[in-house]
Amino acid sequence: MALTIPPEEDDMRRITMWFLATIAVVVLLFSYRTSTGPDSSPSATPAVVSGPGASADPGRSRGTVARSGSSTVADGPVVQTKRGNVQVQAQISGGRITEITPMTVPSTNSRSREINKHAVPQLRTEALAAQSAQIDAVSGATATSEGYTESLQAALDGAHFKAKP
Repeated sequence: MALTIPPEEDDMRRITMWFLATIAVVVLLFSYRTSTGPDSSPSATPAVVSGPGASADPGRSRGTVARSGSSTVADGPVVQTKRGNVQVQAQISGGRITEITPMTVPSTNSRSREINKHAVPQLRTEALAAQSAQIDAVSGATATSEGYTESLQAALDGAHFKAKP
């Protein structure tokens, strides 16, 4: 003799399974973390700023300056933007800016990484050509451009850099 399930009980089991599956999906959706928030990737963690003029708040620090003969290396402060943190380091030799190195740029999502892959080298080229932080923003990378120029200007100010005419 075969055991048969009445249709009413079979429908109740289906409804119960559907209900539990729906609850599981809703819980998973609410626990999903997106990557659209402020910079939080390990590679973009703000650098520790130390030395004269450094403060506990990285967004307000003046960075550090190291001098060796006629060469100076100045770290700008970590600048907090709506897309993430930006920090640059300027190397000065013989009264000229010889190199600008990005230390931190927004990189929490693929869009930020793609934008900055093109914007940061362009900002570097323009700043080296201008020998100052007075450069135009890169279209589509306004937040990075503003953070870059602010950090660079603070680094140059900390190094007491004056552009030669």
